[in-house]
Amino acid sequence: MRLMKLALAFVAVSMLGALGARAADPENTMIISLKDGDVTIALRPDLAPKHVEQIKALAREGAYDNVVFHRVINGFMAQTGDVKFGNAKKGLNADAVGTGASDKPDLPAEFSKTEKFQRGTVGMARSQSPDSANSQFFIMFGPYPSLDGQYTIVGNVESGMEAVDKIKKGDDAQNGTVSDPDRMMKVRIAADK
Repeated sequence: MRLMKLALAFVAVSMLGALGARAADPENTMIISLKDGDVTIALRPDLAPKHVEQIKALAREGAYDNVVFHRVINGFMAQTGDVKFGNAKKGLNADAVGTGASDKPDLPAEFSKTEKFQRGTVGMARSQSPDSANSQFFIMFGPYPSLDGQYTIVGNVESGMEAVDKIKKGDDAQNGTVSDPDRMMKVRIAADK
């Protein structure tokens, strides 16, 4: 019995070490500054290399800076990343936000068969087409099994989930549409200090 407990403890520590190693990689760590603090996301190029590459490129271009959380559903997720219509400082288009993308090409699906959508999971938003993700992403408030294997997972919140929880929620009757939405003040890749 004692040997079994030691083995389980070793497995748990090993798994935590693997997660820490991901977050410690500055090249694959994205930091989002919100009004209530920073959110550190361990990006997952092991799951979605093309999506992570595009997110990092957009972050490095400053495309995500001042982009609003246009759709926020309590208990489900907070969606952002509409770099075309969602910039609060460069002409937020409240009627079109959520329909835009970057000038970069849409990406082919990189769905995971092993990872699940849990609290803190970061996934790519898309239209009905599985190959339509571009710049928009969402952060999960809780588990949502119906998304598993249907949307691309690009990362996991490593710290700052309390700031995500404070993002202004949308109107349930309007599918989470937010009036006077909160925004990502700055988004950067940790390696770029």
